[in-house]
Amino acid sequence: MSSPQELIAACRGIKADDDLAHMFRQEVARLLGRTNTNFPGAQPVSFAARHIAELTRQDYYVMEKTDGIRFLMYLTREGPDKEIHYLIDRKNDYYYVPDLHFPAPDDPTYAKFHADTLLDGELVRDTYPNGKSELKYLVFDCLVMDGKSLMQRTLDKRLAYFKEMILKPYKQMYKEMPQEIQYRPFAVEDKTTQFSYGVEMMFKEVIPRVKKLHGNDGLIFTCRSTPYKIGTDEHILKWKTPEENTIDFVLSIRWQEFDPDPSDPDQSPVIDYEAFPRAFELLVYHGGNDDYRPWGNLYLTPKEWNDLKVMNKPLQDAVVECWLEPASSKTFSPHNNGTYTNGNQAHPQRWRFHRLREDKVHANHISTVESVMESIQDAVSQDDLISAAPTIRDAWKRRQTESAAGGRPASGNAPALMQHQQSFQHQGHGENGHKRKYEADGVDAEG
Repeated sequence: MSSPQELIAACRGIKADDDLAHMFRQEVARLLGRTNTNFPGAQPVSFAARHIAELTRQDYYVMEKTDGIRFLMYLTREGPDKEIHYLIDRKNDYYYVPDLHFPAPDDPTYAKFHADTLLDGELVRDTYPNGKSELKYLVFDCLVMDGKSLMQRTLDKRLAYFKEMILKPYKQMYKEMPQEIQYRPFAVEDKTTQFSYGVEMMFKEVIPRVKKLHGNDGLIFTCRSTPYKIGTDEHILKWKTPEENTIDFVLSIRWQEFDPDPSDPDQSPVIDYEAFPRAFELLVYHGGNDDYRPWGNLYLTPKEWNDLKVMNKPLQDAVVECWLEPASSKTFSPHNNGTYTNGNQAHPQRWRFHRLREDKVHANHISTVESVMESIQDAVSQDDLISAAPTIRDAWKRRQTESAAGGRPASGNAPALMQHQQSFQHQGHGENGHKRKYEADGVDAEG
């Protein structure tokens, strides 16, 4: 997977300075009807055995979990006629991306554009068999469109608004003007979504295809009927294979020390940065003012330690993604090109390094860690999901029938394209990474 910095550089992104980013955070908060200016994205919980019953109780959609970098996209304007677009990463930093255009529907000139709009998605690099690659921004939710909050709408409605009002005119524009494709920093697409009982097709068709393009590390189940929730959402379920279930820790390196020279006035121990460290402590976040507490230790071989050092990146207090290797007499590492990591040597259960998380500033919160540990200890396999699919489907169909009999819209309806396009009030706003104020700050955020 490409690093966040590599992807930002590839799409010619420019980081907003602190003052500008602060202003945008306030704008986005107002659009969302909140005062908190933290990163406004939803976060999933790890899938455990109890969640199979949850899939039978409510309608869920499923999509593949892309091995990409999470970004929100903020569509705004500078003045009445110029649009600007920013990617927002998990650190809540804003990156101006040039040469994007999202035309409004029903405008054959493609001059009108969307503003005061917030999308949720991830940036990936697709690599094709011929060696060529393409950057793509894959959208999986829409929070606000043209100043109108969609967060209280159901997931299928939110996706339908995005597909009909944004994606459809966007695709039509490039269909009519293919010569413009070469100038865009990345393509924008929606993610393939299926009913939750369609997991077998996801495993047999969708995942094998996307693995060849940009990688995959599981599935995401999202409840159809619940609103978009900022922060941890118990109705977004992240399923991974047992070996792919990982936790993000802060790494605290405990260095070797040796006695100082007797003639040195400073007789405190001297840190030996050349020696193999005595411990690699893993810390989890407990909230508050940087409340980090030890969780365990990372196991590294001397070769793995050297491999980390040659990356020439800060390691002390870095966020590292780790997987829990079960106790075994022969260790097979799914994250090490399928090679054995420790020969035939027996070992206890231990944490192993997967990758640096340069896109994150915090370790996982203790609640997330406990959720992942439950998922690891109470693992649900691919076969378990496939076996549960008929029961999930029957429950979905039963709700559909009962709802139809009651004269209400069926909860299991497929995402329907809108019968009528809803008009939205355009608000003012961007270009070239600079933002001026042309209009009042008030935004109607009612759904």
